[in-house]
Amino acid sequence: MRQRKDFLEDESATERLGEAIGHMLRPGLKIYLHGDLGAGKTFLTRAILRAAGHTGRVKSPTYTLLEPYTVTLQGHTVALCHFDLYRISSPREFIEAGFRDYFGDENICIVEWPEQAGDLLPKADMEIFLTAEYQGRTVELRARSELGATCLENLYPSPNT
Repeated sequence: MRQRKDFLEDESATERLGEAIGHMLRPGLKIYLHGDLGAGKTFLTRAILRAAGHTGRVKSPTYTLLEPYTVTLQGHTVALCHFDLYRISSPREFIEAGFRDYFGDENICIVEWPEQAGDLLPKADMEIFLTAEYQGRTVELRARSELGATCLENLYPSPNT
């Protein structure tokens, strides 16, 4: 497992990270966001969407649980599905909502509060852990698949390349 931990000193640093992630998105990518309320999960997702070319409003899916967006990556239209599972009270609700159907090779899924779905979510390609500290936040990125490792490598190129 590849991982990287950094301190993001302010919202601008978080936005820059989101922009970098937005530029390395690939169809089928599953990113799971962890962190307490107010840690910056939705803020990071907004920056990812903007960098991926979305120009409209980016709403928090706190009440709708899912906000779908369409972005164009390398000339191909891709659905980016932003989930917020905070209000899911049991993994069964995840199944009943039909959310498993969104996790395939063609969509990009960003999930806040993935633990609420129990073991029903497919394995993440990348997990991002955000912790508010002082004026900024600590971020830890963990690659959980080859696709995630490739994205993490593209996000933070090796100094030897």
